[in-house]
Amino acid sequence: MKIHSFNVQPNLPESIKFLEELANDMWFTWNWQAILLFVQVDPKLWTASKRNPKWFLGCVPQKRFEELSKDPEFVANVNRVKEAYYQYKKNPQTWYQQNRRENGNLLTAYFSMEYGIGEGLPIYSGGLGMLAGDHIKSASDMGMPIIGVGLFYKQGYVRQVLNREGWQNEEYPDNDWAHMPVERVQDKNGKDITVDIELGQEHVKACIWRVPVGRTSLYLLDTNLQENTPAQRLITEKLYGGDRENRIRQEVVLGIGGVKALAAMGIKPTVYHINEGHSAFLLFQRIIEIMQEKHLSFAQAREIVWASSVFTTHTPVIAGNEHFDPMLVRKYMESYASKMGITWEEFLNLGKELPSSSTYCMTVVALRLTAFANGVAKLHGKVSREMWQNLWPTLPVGEVPITSITNGIHSASWISHELNELYRKYLFNNDQMGEIDASDTKAWDKLDDIPNAELWRVHTIRKEKLIDMARGRLRRQLTRQGLDVMTVNKAGKVLKKDVLTIGFARRFATYKRATLLFKNLDRLDKIVNNPQRPVQFIFAGKAHPADTQGKEFIKTIVNIAQNDQRFKNKIVFVEDYNMNTARYMVQGVDVWLNNPRRPMEASGTSGMKAALNGALTLSILDGWWDEVGPCEFGWSIGGAEKYASEAEQDAVESDALYNLIEQDIAPAYYAKGEDGISLPWLSLMKDSVKHIAQFFNTNRMVKEYYERFYVPANNAGAVLAQDGKAAQVADWRKKIADNWYRVNVVDITPKLETPILMGDKVAFKARVFLGNLTPEDIQVELYLGQRGSLGDIVKEDAVDMTCTGKEGDAYIYEVQVSPVNSGRQDYALRVLPANKDIPNVLTPLFIRWED
Repeated sequence: MKIHSFNVQPNLPESIKFLEELANDMWFTWNWQAILLFVQVDPKLWTASKRNPKWFLGCVPQKRFEELSKDPEFVANVNRVKEAYYQYKKNPQTWYQQNRRENGNLLTAYFSMEYGIGEGLPIYSGGLGMLAGDHIKSASDMGMPIIGVGLFYKQGYVRQVLNREGWQNEEYPDNDWAHMPVERVQDKNGKDITVDIELGQEHVKACIWRVPVGRTSLYLLDTNLQENTPAQRLITEKLYGGDRENRIRQEVVLGIGGVKALAAMGIKPTVYHINEGHSAFLLFQRIIEIMQEKHLSFAQAREIVWASSVFTTHTPVIAGNEHFDPMLVRKYMESYASKMGITWEEFLNLGKELPSSSTYCMTVVALRLTAFANGVAKLHGKVSREMWQNLWPTLPVGEVPITSITNGIHSASWISHELNELYRKYLFNNDQMGEIDASDTKAWDKLDDIPNAELWRVHTIRKEKLIDMARGRLRRQLTRQGLDVMTVNKAGKVLKKDVLTIGFARRFATYKRATLLFKNLDRLDKIVNNPQRPVQFIFAGKAHPADTQGKEFIKTIVNIAQNDQRFKNKIVFVEDYNMNTARYMVQGVDVWLNNPRRPMEASGTSGMKAALNGALTLSILDGWWDEVGPCEFGWSIGGAEKYASEAEQDAVESDALYNLIEQDIAPAYYAKGEDGISLPWLSLMKDSVKHIAQFFNTNRMVKEYYERFYVPANNAGAVLAQDGKAAQVADWRKKIADNWYRVNVVDITPKLETPILMGDKVAFKARVFLGNLTPEDIQVELYLGQRGSLGDIVKEDAVDMTCTGKEGDAYIYEVQVSPVNSGRQDYALRVLPANKDIPNVLTPLFIRWED
């Protein structure tokens, strides 16, 4: 049977026709006045649409549009939003336009497996997608030339459905592309642009969808095309769906197909940003295209790709990074190795952490082939350097070239509209539609200008909305499960609006320890049912469909909440955690609980969202909170202690959690005056927002990426793309590799005959043998510090030494240094390559220490 399709569009009157344009740009998702237009059309239908404006407009009766087109107030609101939208799109004074400093025209292509832009585009699962979506939104706000590249999933991520026993089941509703804010990318003749992607012995075609996101765009590849086989069409069916073979097929489509898609659209990025290792295959497609375009060798093209590529890792445990069986990789990537002119063994070694490694790791590929790499918090950067030190085995761990850029949040996407109005009024002197920059540190210093009563009132409003949401969701859940009317009606009375409310919402990975609060139920009973200072808890979150232990955690909490009379109506689990639920949670709780097993939380951004909305933080010193706590405006559970076992750690930290709630948090919250307001609590709220909001936002984060990564990557890529430059650098690398075994350094510093006083200069001298290399090829460093417990040196400084002459076959290097500390000082000498045309000389690593 041959099925034909056509699409019917709503017919909006001219005075409100802008609603169609608004529905097609995800800009609406972070502008309350824009969202409010849809709410005013039909509040219930807007909720039913899951905040998808295209689907929503298609379901509104034509009569309602006619009514609204004659409503002067509604038309005025439409025009106001329309004017703000056009001003936003055309504003020539963006942050980027006022601060750009790269050479040439920068364009960064940001690749991610998932994006959390809005509920109406469900192609996200958790924190990685939320971060990617917020990255793109801030790029839009700042006018930054960044575009996103991802996959268009037919079914998106899983919907969580709990049975009566609290066990998580999954549903996969289809995404209806005809009613989503996406459009097929077409050529100038109106024909869909598709790309052909080689997958082992087969070829698959992918079309491209464009998602407008304010001033920028997100491009999504889709293999669900009639010309593909049924198996090929399933590649982009589900986010993280299928077995390991489908996962690698997805990653080939994303990485290699993504690069081909940009080329097919005539888009020429100067920088490629790999968000987690899933898209690392793009590096090989880039190398192939540059080899073909510029007639370069693999080694030469690799220099250009390496210098202009950025990699962000998000996973602080080796096993959590993307690993594939080498035979599976060979099935899909051997042809690409042939196109690059390298052997299969050479290709395989690019993804092996060690020669003996049995798996091919996408993170290793990315670290080897990108010049700029980072973790997503300071602690995560440190953990990542320790994790991947094997790739730089003779380099001190502190110098492993993985830095950190701490994550942030797109503030406008996560702040409640009530609080946003307060901030605009008292901090930013701005109307409801004007642009504000959350990284404006001076504005946040004015938090104390907000009247206490107004701040408490707004927080109370959001808390009431959260509780209403939790009650409504629980009633719908119980109705679906077939429970009696009396039980369903009782769900409408869970939680109390004047009780201290603590929230926990995140992916139910076991390391996040969602059940830590329930280690001692008798102790928890005393906290929850304290007659003077009661406490209630709201939980939400999904487990990965294959994570049985995570599902057991959910079941445990649901059963305690529903069946233990001590906690009934006082602990609630909200089903099907998504962006909408997350907003209610972070905007309404009094305290945000975060208790992962340190240091396994790479960053965590939900706590930043809660803090922006005035919630106080109760957290393990992990991820982003490690950069804040211990502090006077939040509570830290434990410190950086190490434990003999996980059981011991759980026992100690659960006890600390109970103590903090009982002795510090509840007393501060309930220190209320006759007006019902706790001034100590409000003081903590203001200090928390003041210190956290100004730094932990994606505007600051994207500025850091721009200044520290995008500009140097753009500039280095431009230099190496010049005729002959990549060949020169590749030849230099070969020269270094061929001669490094002959490099040697010997300390010939004169013996110090007299004591050294602070301020004295000490002369250091080295004899360096270079073989066929020259002083222009290398740098000699004096490595100063104190001897560590493992016989290494904990570096304080590395000082360049200067070539002062030659003695026979050796060069003489010297430097004078004034010690900055008293006591014993240790030093070592080392030689590294040097080349002004590359971003750093540590990849691949050539280093010679004095024997």
